[in-house]
Amino acid sequence: MKTATVTRTSKETDIKIIILPEDNQTEISTGIGFFDHMLTALSVHSQIAMKIHAVGDIHVDAHHTVEDTGIVLGQAFAKALGDKSGIVRYGSAYIPMDESLAFCSLDICNRPFLVFNAEFTNAMIGAYDTCLTEEFMRAFAFHAGITLHCNILYGKNDHHKTEAIFKSVAHALRIAVAETKTGEVFSTKGILG
Repeated sequence: MKTATVTRTSKETDIKIIILPEDNQTEISTGIGFFDHMLTALSVHSQIAMKIHAVGDIHVDAHHTVEDTGIVLGQAFAKALGDKSGIVRYGSAYIPMDESLAFCSLDICNRPFLVFNAEFTNAMIGAYDTCLTEEFMRAFAFHAGITLHCNILYGKNDHHKTEAIFKSVAHALRIAVAETKTGEVFSTKGILG
């Protein structure tokens, strides 16, 4: 991975994200406390430093800010990974969070897809709509070129379930972006997609 910066401005959001793979300083500011907490977990557990600054129309609700952050983060990851040569490509992780257990499996392959299996009891966690976790993951996967499977195997507390999802994605990403010995595209076809 290399350093990558992506900005996106619309009538609904203004977002700048920097991926800093050689750094350890994460700075997250979206105006949505729980979402900041999840993005921090994603950065810390993937061991990929991120500087994320998002200003959005959260007076409406959090949807545009969360989804657009997923779009920009996906674009930044795609840019940081370049042609995706020299990485392991696949990653999977089980992550427990108290009574909840999440599983993520992903393939950084230029074939974006999302499978998301999680049910939530409450509509909100703080100012964060629980349904936005799926929207974020879809936006991130499709703009990063990742096939992403997120599953909650069981759990009761929506905070724990959501945090387990973000951390499982982070650990799977950490495995998938690890360097291979050959430095080549990890595919029998010789290309991805």
